[in-house]
Amino acid sequence: MAAETGDSPIDPNKIAYVYMQVADHIAARIASGELRPGARLTGERDLGTEYGVAYLTARRAVRELRERGLVVTLPAKGTFVAYPETTGDGQEE
Repeated sequence: MAAETGDSPIDPNKIAYVYMQVADHIAARIASGELRPGARLTGERDLGTEYGVAYLTARRAVRELRERGLVVTLPAKGTFVAYPETTGDGQEE
């Protein structure tokens, strides 16, 4: 995804926080299977460049994804797509 005009899924004129737009777009990529469990996300600075936003906005989007339980961040390792939680009978919740 390029940060060029028209290429980014982020619309700064939309009535929504930009970090939420980024988080929602990444969440949709996870839901569609484009980003699989265990996949490493791009670093926050690179995510900012990819989406055409400030790196602190990308950082807030990653925090939002962590709060939703979609990603896990390991210090000095990176941020990874979380594996779905399963119930005791092996079914996803």
